[in-house]
Amino acid sequence: MDAQQVTGIVLAGGRGSRMGGVDKGLQNFNGMPLALHALLRLQPQVGESMVNANRNLAAYESFGVPVWPDAQTDYAGPLSGFLAGLEQCGTPWLATVPCDSPLFPTDLVQRLGEAAEREDAEIAMASAPEADGQQRTQPVFCLLRRELLESLVRFTHGGGRKIDQWTGQHRTVVVPFGPPRDDPRAFFNANTLAELRALERP
Repeated sequence: MDAQQVTGIVLAGGRGSRMGGVDKGLQNFNGMPLALHALLRLQPQVGESMVNANRNLAAYESFGVPVWPDAQTDYAGPLSGFLAGLEQCGTPWLATVPCDSPLFPTDLVQRLGEAAEREDAEIAMASAPEADGQQRTQPVFCLLRRELLESLVRFTHGGGRKIDQWTGQHRTVVVPFGPPRDDPRAFFNANTLAELRALERP
């Protein structure tokens, strides 16, 4: 899949409740905002990029890419970010990454795209081993066809909030990631400031 066919979005619209309500994407990680790390890691993998944020929009706009808040006022979780991205996406595909996993693979989008094309899927989703060693889906690391916008609008307007309930309605391929090819911490998400500091260490 040509990177120019993909728009990337960094999801930074969460409430940061497990981090004391702070704007997680703007927390310092190795000298720069966490969401900026994610954006700089994503940009070489896609043609266009943007950020989904609901607070401190001027700070996110300083990253130099478009910033789009959730279209819905009631917080609908990551699907709100998916929806904001699909509404603004001008390419056939949208790639989503969260702002709090700054070490995701530098070939994430390529590998999701290869699987989507091979399986003729509408959605490609990463899976990776978690702390207990079990391989689990990582649904916020996703590659979506732009045509899914209408489906997602219907789902969220009907009160749907769970990613797996929505993706289960579509042709979805799960793409395994993990050692030795990938960093063991590639999909670790920092939910607390202590976890963020730990992630900074090599």
